[in-house]
Amino acid sequence: MSRFLFLSVLLVLSACAGTSPPGEKPELVLKAAEFNALPGWGASRNAFVGNAGSAFDKSCARILKTDPAKSFGPLPEAGTFARWQALCTEFAARDKGNDIEVTNFFEKNFRPYAVYAGKNPEGLFTGYYEAALNGSLTRDDVYRYPLYSRPDDLVMVDLGEFRDELKGERIAGRVNDAGQLKPYEDRAKIVAGQWPHNDKVLVWVDDPVDAFFVQIQGSGVVQLKDGGVMRIGYAGQNGHIYTAIGKELIARGELTKDNVSMQAIRDWLGAHPDGADEIMNTNRSYVFFKTLEKDGPDGGEGVTLTPGHSLAVDRSLVPYGVPLWVDIDYPAYGQKTLQNLMVTQDTGGAIRGPVRGDVFWGYGPFAEQMAGPMKAQGRYWALLPK
Repeated sequence: MSRFLFLSVLLVLSACAGTSPPGEKPELVLKAAEFNALPGWGASRNAFVGNAGSAFDKSCARILKTDPAKSFGPLPEAGTFARWQALCTEFAARDKGNDIEVTNFFEKNFRPYAVYAGKNPEGLFTGYYEAALNGSLTRDDVYRYPLYSRPDDLVMVDLGEFRDELKGERIAGRVNDAGQLKPYEDRAKIVAGQWPHNDKVLVWVDDPVDAFFVQIQGSGVVQLKDGGVMRIGYAGQNGHIYTAIGKELIARGELTKDNVSMQAIRDWLGAHPDGADEIMNTNRSYVFFKTLEKDGPDGGEGVTLTPGHSLAVDRSLVPYGVPLWVDIDYPAYGQKTLQNLMVTQDTGGAIRGPVRGDVFWGYGPFAEQMAGPMKAQGRYWALLPK
């Protein structure tokens, strides 16, 4: 997906998350720790670690193709790709089905570092998933809401390639006849067909709210009316700043900070069809899609995401491919808290700050159930090469 979008529909107010004001980021601070200090690690010799091995394997496939002399990313303690490539080569020979062997690999080769946002070790964790939609390759009276392919004239710019201080920042637009990059149409104009490429429809779906939410999630699985299945993923974004409609509904007194959730937002939109479009259009961002041939969506790292083990982070602060041990105050897998090994493999515009994460839960009813209400406090430790 390499998603320039905003993963968490539950990011409604920065005040709810205890985050810094827009445009400001607290300093990322690393404090060396030991594995026996990680909550739950002592009981981690189970599938929670072993399953993470497949996620780390996917990151290694990218790591091994990168210039070994290149810096691994914004964390100085991470070193160069050469060190990670040596670890990936060693890991390739490990038995990924042996949870103890996977755990021993990380304990032997990595040292955990507690990640702080300034002096605060805790931050906000949310969840996302692959949306489920009903669709058709042709328009009819039922399937009449388009999801568009990426337009030919959309120009997306990674500003970090031009200035180091702008890493993680992107803009998008269209080049005019004078050679100037100008803003692209916003969501309201695109959904109204008031733009040059309203014929580049990838698939038609039967529900405008589903069409909206798949843009928030960034990927989805479309059950076609002819019985086929189409997996779609992020292909581009119009460059407009995302606005969480949950925040807008709170500002209008329709929802509260206490009851806002993905389901509450869906329920409100369904109960107010006359006002739903206007509310959804307060989010000027629009995402374009492409078909995916893989068994899951790609994250920003360019590797297929692993449910429960892929985490979206602020890439300007934490590089892709880093294993993280998370301790999140959120019940999952029969436990009171989510203590798990994850790998940084995705990003998003709503994922800002040193201790901020978005957990990928996969596809299906369980994934939606876990991702929908997730808005929890937690912390994590970065596992970096010794």
